[in-house]
Amino acid sequence: MKKFIAGFVLSLTAIASVAAAPELPGVPAAAQGGQVPLKVQVVVSRYQGEKKVSSVPYTLAVIADGDKTSLRMGVDVPVPQTVFTPPAKAGETVSVPAASFTYRSIGTNIDCTAKSSETGTFKLDLAVSDTSVFMTPKDGNVTPTAATGMPAFRSFTSTFHMLLKDGQTAQHTTATDAVSGEVLKLDVMLTVLK
Repeated sequence: MKKFIAGFVLSLTAIASVAAAPELPGVPAAAQGGQVPLKVQVVVSRYQGEKKVSSVPYTLAVIADGDKTSLRMGVDVPVPQTVFTPPAKAGETVSVPAASFTYRSIGTNIDCTAKSSETGTFKLDLAVSDTSVFMTPKDGNVTPTAATGMPAFRSFTSTFHMLLKDGQTAQHTTATDAVSGEVLKLDVMLTVLK
């Protein structure tokens, strides 16, 4: 019985010492011994000169030191194609054009993993790809899509790493579209969920 009581007291002492372990200043308690829930916001913005043309935010729930989080957002767009069918009657040499469609996926794909550190920062590993239909500008400038009458597709892909603290926002990318002159900016914001 004495051995049982001694073992029970020893177990309680160990539990109390773990519960009373000092926390590191500025580091979330969960980061000091477990996985931390994060909110990662990725904003894809497009500018024509100084004017913002579009701004699309994407929010992901990410677990630091956990598995990869993925987001797939898109739509399949029909792309017209002309197919020439064989003549309907014997002896005719004229092929008849017929319209058909194939589909192309456009949209945004984001993959994110996060790793915590003892300093309170989080290393984000991000892969972002964005595909969209290129529209003819309203100013009347001739573009490849206007000249052919067919749709054009533009794409952007970036794989990168960022170190962010709770509540911090950083701009990763500024890239200029060679055809339209639009500037694409990629901003990332991290929030630790309490």
